[in-house]
Amino acid sequence: MAKDFSRAFYKSAAWQACRSSYWRQKGGLCEDCLERGIITTGAEVHHVIELTPDNIGNPAVTLNHANLRLLCHDCHMRRHKSATAKRYKIDQITGAVVVG
Repeated sequence: MAKDFSRAFYKSAAWQACRSSYWRQKGGLCEDCLERGIITTGAEVHHVIELTPDNIGNPAVTLNHANLRLLCHDCHMRRHKSATAKRYKIDQITGAVVVG
């Protein structure tokens, strides 16, 4: 879901045109899945460099095909979760849950 600062951008004609042209350029297929030899329809055009309030007005970040990646929903969620998810493990000696 878009953050408050980026909602207007994602509704803009410029983003819609950029997203559509990128999707067509990539043949509509998830780039992450293709790298693993799996053919999956792409659903989301992902910004590699995450959009922030500081860069939302910079078309070199927001509308640059070099900063985009076409992903299926699962791969998109995986990328976002891996960027923010905490990893937990069980200490084998104490049995305590450890973040790391």
